[in-house]
This record gives sequence, C-alpha cells and structure tokens, in this order.
Amino acid sequence: MTTEDSGRRLPAGRKAELASFVAESGEVTVARLAERFEVSVDTIRRDLDQLDADGHVIRTHGGAVSLSAVPRPEFGLDVRIRMQPAAKEAIGIIGAGLVRDGMVLMINAGSTALAVARNLRDRRELTIATNSLRLPDEIAPEAIRDLYVFGGSVRFTAQATVGPVGIPIVGSHLGDGSEADIQSDLALIGVGAVSAHGGYWTSNLAEAQMLRGMMHRAAKVAILADSSKLDRRLFAQITELAEADYLITDVPPPAELARALEKAGVEVLTPP
Repeated sequence: MTTEDSGRRLPAGRKAELASFVAESGEVTVARLAERFEVSVDTIRRDLDQLDADGHVIRTHGGAVSLSAVPRPEFGLDVRIRMQPAAKEAIGIIGAGLVRDGMVLMINAGSTALAVARNLRDRRELTIATNSLRLPDEIAPEAIRDLYVFGGSVRFTAQATVGPVGIPIVGSHLGDGSEADIQSDLALIGVGAVSAHGGYWTSNLAEAQMLRGMMHRAAKVAILADSSKLDRRLFAQITELAEADYLITDVPPPAELARALEKAGVEVLTPP
C-alpha cells in the first residue's frame, strides 16, 4: 500500500482494516500500526480511541488488544474488565441469582467475579470474604453486613492479594498467628481456563492454591468462566471438575467438556 493510496482511503475503510488487523494480531502497538497503515501515530491513536468507544478493540497504554484475545497476566484488571463484557455481565446476573440474603460468600478477584459483585445490589446482610482489592469499591454498601479482604502479597495488575485463606483473630492472643476457622455458604470463583482434562486452571501457582482453599471452605462452589476460557488449560491446576457444583458460562460448553462436566456432577448454567 502506497502513501498516496493511504491518503485517498476513506477513514471508515482504514478503521475497518485496522480493527481486522488488531483482531488478527491479538495485541499491537501504536507505532506498529502507524507503520503498517502509513499514517501518523496521532491518527492511529484517534482511530483506536474511536474503535474502543465503538466496542471493536480494547485500548491499552501504547496500543490495543483484540476483544477475542485471551486475557494474559500482563493485562491489567481494567483491560480485562472490558474483554467479553456482555458475556461477563450475563454470568454476573446468573451468579448473583444463586445468592440469598444473609449468605456468607467467598468471591475471588477478577473481572468476571466483579460482574457478580455488581449484581448483588438487591441483596442484604451478606458477609463476604475476598482477595479482591477492587470489590469493596464495586459492591453496593447496602448489600453488605461484613466484608473481609484476605491478606497476602499484592498483585498490582490483578488488584488482588495472594496468600492464606484465613482471617487473623483479633483478641488476647493478637500476634500469635492464630486465624479463625472460616466457612461459607457459596464460593464464586472466576478461573482462567476449564478443561475436560484437569478441571479448572489459572496462570499463577500461588493463586491456584488460594482458590483451592476458598473452594474447600464453601458448602457450594460456582465456577465463573466465559466461553473464551472453555476447553483450555493454563500453567497451574486449581482442582478437578467434580470439586465444583456449578459452572456459569455464557454459551453451552463444547461436547467433550459438556460430557465431562455431566459425569462430574457439575450443573452448567447459561443465559436463557
């Protein structure tokens, strides 16, 4: 493509090609796009801003990522929230539908779990324990009786803590390392991948251990995973399929995974 051709090209045509190029690349920088389309970086920035506003790409610092790109650890939470937003909102509504007033919940950090939290606005007297640093700002205060955030090391991009699943006991033996034995009615756990072979997965080994601990302390477990995470595996296994009671997703799982979930006794919940 020559500079002359590029100058005659309608902006709408360039934007369509640009969106297609980002989708094919998965992740791309402003500089690379400017070189590829032979326009200025300012023009590319304006195009990306418009494509982001129109819901065609996710604008990032220095470039853009495809809406279909698999969320990776280096993507911050603010970026991942804007990936598959409709699917996550649908999952959030279904997840909130499992919650009753007065329940004790464990909710992990992540964009899909936040969608559940935002849909709890009509619930009351909930006790929630979470490793999400973002959840306290997202959930309606009137829904909460007590809210606890697990301690540990902070993962800034995920806006989450990673550490033991426990609440220190405040009292006469403060400082001796004692923790309350906590249990919940329901754990709502967003995961990075779901596979017929190996179950539920995440990309971080310490996080996998923490999520397993949250699940083991819950009477019921609901796994949250949009369709981009189905039929995949990541670095760290959380646990086998049968350790959950529900899988909440936006579309029916592929056939092999659906059979494995049914065999494991996991109820699949999808939008009507």
